[in-house]
Amino acid sequence: MRLLLSCVCCCALASIVTAQDKWVTVKGQVVFPADKDIPKRAELKVVGPDAVACLAKGAILDESVLVNAKNRGIKNVVVYLRPDDNDLKAVFAKEQIHPNDAKRKAEEVVIDQPCCMFVNRITTARVGDTIVVKNPAAIAHNFFWESAENGSHNPTIPKQMDFKLPALKKESAPIQYKCTIHPWMTGYVRIFDHPYYAVTDEDGKFSIANAPAGKFRVVYWHENGVRGGAKGRAGDVIEIALPQGAKTMEMKPTDFDVSPK
Repeated sequence: MRLLLSCVCCCALASIVTAQDKWVTVKGQVVFPADKDIPKRAELKVVGPDAVACLAKGAILDESVLVNAKNRGIKNVVVYLRPDDNDLKAVFAKEQIHPNDAKRKAEEVVIDQPCCMFVNRITTARVGDTIVVKNPAAIAHNFFWESAENGSHNPTIPKQMDFKLPALKKESAPIQYKCTIHPWMTGYVRIFDHPYYAVTDEDGKFSIANAPAGKFRVVYWHENGVRGGAKGRAGDVIEIALPQGAKTMEMKPTDFDVSPK
């Protein structure tokens, strides 16, 4: 009887470990190639009747390519997983989505513009989320948005006012947003129907929680293009597994030349 209980306990423990090992936190870093010069940030040309207000806190620098000079990490790269399939329309199976994701509620994603630049420049959201565009500035802004699945919008947002978009639908392509009053202002949103995506921080680092173990693809998108060009849209093959004794899977740094093509 004692032996039987011992076997049952061992089997239960094995099941727990297996369940834990099925979901992995994937961490990595995207870096600018070591053999290339880091792009210098140019000062943007700010003109027009709002120039004084826009430059109240100093010069506005280009944010299209942000590389950390200390570690060559690239900010604002969207890293996401997808099924191991060349079909760009392939989707994750239900069992490949972590059970906790079913409890997720739609979120309100904020795009701010405190001083004549969008914050954040790169925005990520899920299907069903809403986007609120804030204008805390002392001047009016415009929010121009053209998309295939999420409509067209072109409102003028008065100072101290907000604009809210309808609930988001799935959109495979990035959506660019602009302020047509201040043409240097721009940004992008990526909308996903799964939770396996992240945006790199100031050090080029990212973390994707509760990813399913197994063979998948990883895609690196920047506003200047996809790593690997057209072929890179399907992603690089990645084997997601948890090393023994580890809590996360650490990827090797990934080179990505995000210079304007």
